[in-house]
Amino acid sequence: MSDRKSSDPDRDVKTPTGKKLDDLYKLIDGIEVAMLTTRRADGHLVSRPMATQERVTGVDLWFVTDISSHKLDDLATDPHVNLAYYHVKSREWVSVSGIATMTQDRATIEELYKPDWKMWFGDEGGDRDGSASDPRLALIMVEAQSVEYLIVTQPKPVVLFELVKGMVTGSPPKLGDQRSLSDRELKAPAAHEAR
Repeated sequence: MSDRKSSDPDRDVKTPTGKKLDDLYKLIDGIEVAMLTTRRADGHLVSRPMATQERVTGVDLWFVTDISSHKLDDLATDPHVNLAYYHVKSREWVSVSGIATMTQDRATIEELYKPDWKMWFGDEGGDRDGSASDPRLALIMVEAQSVEYLIVTQPKPVVLFELVKGMVTGSPPKLGDQRSLSDRELKAPAAHEAR
């Protein structure tokens, strides 16, 4: 998968912002884990798996973490992050660049809380029980600034044919449409209303 220029026929520049956002969130909702890339204080990049959380209003993405996590140290140094999603079966992918902030807002934690969080935090007794009121729980909110993604627009047999054809001919397969969302599109009131 090469990085293609905007003149590439796979790049979709016609789809309206609202539709691009809807398709983006359908892709993200279907992928359980994102790789969150942060920059350490020494400049090195680190990627960690993060469970995709249910969406709340807006285009921000949320993740739960432990307040003592090293990723929060990274974010204190440099809040710029990248989220990478990949759907193995469909070959669809999403790359989100944005700014991450940490919060321990109890109302938001209670709104997003899922019982399976408890397995990641465990019950240490007292208020450190893995529940929504556990003081170890923190949320990372990623405010998207730019997005690139590939949405498969072909039926599965056509995708398989395109892959085989690409291997035989050496030409890149046409699996779907590569789309971009700019900071302006992500922040436009019309984009938020379209969802």
